[in-house]
Amino acid sequence: MSRRHRAEKRQVLPDAKYGDKVVTKFMNNIMEHGKKAVAEKIVYDAFDIMAAKSKQDALKVFSEALENVKPLLEVRSRRVGGATYQVPVEVRAERRQALAIRWIVAAAQKRSETTMTERVANELLDAFANRGSAVKKREDTHKMAEANKAFSHYKF
Repeated sequence: MSRRHRAEKRQVLPDAKYGDKVVTKFMNNIMEHGKKAVAEKIVYDAFDIMAAKSKQDALKVFSEALENVKPLLEVRSRRVGGATYQVPVEVRAERRQALAIRWIVAAAQKRSETTMTERVANELLDAFANRGSAVKKREDTHKMAEANKAFSHYKF
């Protein structure tokens, strides 16, 4: 990691169908080996499945699912006098979004449906309904932060 200055954030372009930057970030997270067209097809087909199953706007379901997965707190390791403490800290808005997207994609990859499109659609629908692996990950993160709040005076 560079000590001179922080790397500047790259700007992503809004996606073609919905004109939303968050959908583009989600696509980029799903993409493997630079195959953007494949990731695009997976996401758009998953959104179509979500719209059919929930009978609501797919973009609304997606943003609500993302909101349900975003963590408020996380623990960071802090070394104080030879001991390492798990210190709870609030999560910045940018990182909250990145973590939520990452957790949803990881949870979708672990599901047992046959195609990635079905996995993504069902994981997003589960997150929309406040259940599923990604929401459980957020709950576990919050529990860990709550359990270690005695060390909150060691904040960075």
